[in-house]
Amino acid sequence: MKVVTSDEMREIDRRSIEETGISGVVLMENAGRAVADAVKRLLESVAGRRVCIFAGKGNNGGDGFVAARHLVNSQIRVKAFLLGKTDEVRGDARANLDILVHMGVDVEEIGPEDVHRARVAVSVSDVVVDAIFGTGFKGEVGGYAAQIIDAINECGRPVVAVDVPSGLDANTGKIGASCVRATYTVTFGLPKVGLLLYPGAACAGELVVADIGIPRAFLSDERLKLNLSMAEDLRRLLPARDPDSHKGTFGRVLVVAGSQGMAGAATLASLAALRSGAGLVTLAVPRGLQDIMHSRLTEVITRALPETESGSVSLQAQALLDGILRGADALAMGPGLSMHSETAQLVRNIVMTTSVPAVIDADGLNAIAQDPGTLKTSKAPIVLTPHPGEMGRLTGLSVHEIKRDRLAVAVKAAAQWGKVVVLKGARTIIADPSGRAYINPTGNPGMATAGSGDVLTGVIAGLLAQGVGPLDAAVLGAYVHGLAGDVAAARRGAMGMIAGDVLECVPEALLRVAGERGEGDVGSATRQAHRG
Repeated sequence: MKVVTSDEMREIDRRSIEETGISGVVLMENAGRAVADAVKRLLESVAGRRVCIFAGKGNNGGDGFVAARHLVNSQIRVKAFLLGKTDEVRGDARANLDILVHMGVDVEEIGPEDVHRARVAVSVSDVVVDAIFGTGFKGEVGGYAAQIIDAINECGRPVVAVDVPSGLDANTGKIGASCVRATYTVTFGLPKVGLLLYPGAACAGELVVADIGIPRAFLSDERLKLNLSMAEDLRRLLPARDPDSHKGTFGRVLVVAGSQGMAGAATLASLAALRSGAGLVTLAVPRGLQDIMHSRLTEVITRALPETESGSVSLQAQALLDGILRGADALAMGPGLSMHSETAQLVRNIVMTTSVPAVIDADGLNAIAQDPGTLKTSKAPIVLTPHPGEMGRLTGLSVHEIKRDRLAVAVKAAAQWGKVVVLKGARTIIADPSGRAYINPTGNPGMATAGSGDVLTGVIAGLLAQGVGPLDAAVLGAYVHGLAGDVAAARRGAMGMIAGDVLECVPEALLRVAGERGEGDVGSATRQAHRG
C-alpha cells in the first residue's frame, strides 16, 4: 500500500476532481460517512449513544459535519461544536454545515471563553470525534484549541480522529505539546506518513484507511515512492518450494561473525538464515570459537579462521574466506566481529572485492564507517542494517538528527551509497537507491533486546540466498522479523522476551505471511491494515 505526504494526497484529490469529474462534495460525503461508520462500531462496545464532535473551519470540519448528519440519522445523540465562527466556514464544508443546521442540529460556535462547555460536553459523551485540524497542520496548537485538545485527551472516552489527530504533522509524525490521542484514526484514500512514524503513530491509535471513491489508479501510482509493507503484498516475494528440491536449491549462506565473548551473535545470525529457508549455512568464526560453535550448532557447518591476539578474525583469513565465498549465494557479515583493526580491514576488503549479495550489520557497519568510500567501490548487491547509532557513525549525523527524520536520512543514504538501507527502530525504514522506501509496521518494544538485530541479519541473508533481490529481501525480512517478534510477544509478553524467542517464531511468521496460518498481522504494531 502506498503512503503519502499531505501534498501528495492533495494532488490525488485534485486529479480525482479535475480528471474524473468526482466533485469535492462527493469525496467529503464519503469521508464523513466512513467516520460515522467508525463511530457506530465504537458505540456497539459502550453503554450509551452520545457523541460529541469538535469541528474546525476547514474541510476536516466539513467531514465532521457529514459524520454528524449520518449519526443523527441513525438516532444517535450528537453535540456539535465549531471552533470559530460560522461565517468563516467556506466551500464544501459550509454546504455540509448548512445542511446540518437545516436538519435542526444545533452547531455551537465555541471560543476562548467556552472551554468549560467543551469539558462538560465530553464528560457526558460516550464517543468524541476530533475534526479540528486536517493534514495541512504544522507546528504547535495554540490558544483555546490546545485547551480543547487537552479536554479531549483527559475525558477518558474513546476518540475518533478525522484523517489525522489534531496537532499531528501529517508529513513527519511530529507532535507538539497538544495533540489528540485517538482510539481510532479514520484516514482517507491512503495512510499519511505521520500516522505511521513515531511519535505520531502513538497518537493515531488503530488506523482505518477508508475508501472514499478515489480512482485506484491514482492510489497506486508508481510515482508515489513510499510504501507500507503488508502481508498481502509481500506474499508474492516468498521463494517457491518445489517438491523435487534439495538443499542446494535454496541457497548457501556464509556467515562471518563472532569474536571472544560474542559467540551468541554468530549463533543467532546463522540459525536465522536457516529458519528463513536457506538450504545450507556455513559459519566462519575465529579459531578459538570453533569447538564451542561446532557443538552448539548441529545444523550449521563451521569453519575456523585465523585469529588476532584478542580472539577476533585476522586479516590472514581473507584468502580462506574468498574461497568459501566462491561457493556461496549470500554473505552475512558483522555480528559480534569486534572492532579490531585487522578485522575491520578484512571487512572492508571483502566488501570491496566480493560480488556475492551481502548483508552487513553491527561491527561490519562500524568497519565501513571508518572508510565510507568502501561502499562506492563495492559492486556487490548489499543490504546495510544500521540502528541509529551505527547510522550516525556512517553519516556523521547525531542520533538526534537521525531520529528527527529517519525517513529522509534512510532515503538519502541509500541514494548516496547505492545500496539498500534498513534503518532499524520502531517502524523500521527500508530504502533503495532509486528513492523507493518502505515503512515496516511489524515489531514491538520486546524486540529491544540484545541479539534481535542478529536475527534480522540472518533472515535477510537467508532470503538473499534463495534468490530474492536485495530490496525485496530487506522489505520481506524486516516484516517477517517484526512479525516473529509480535508472535513471541503474544506468547511470552514483551518484557521477558529475548532474541531467541524471536528466532523461534520466524517459521510461524513465514507461515502467516504465506497466508497458511492467521492473517499475517499480530499485535498493536500491525493493526495498520486497510479496512476501506
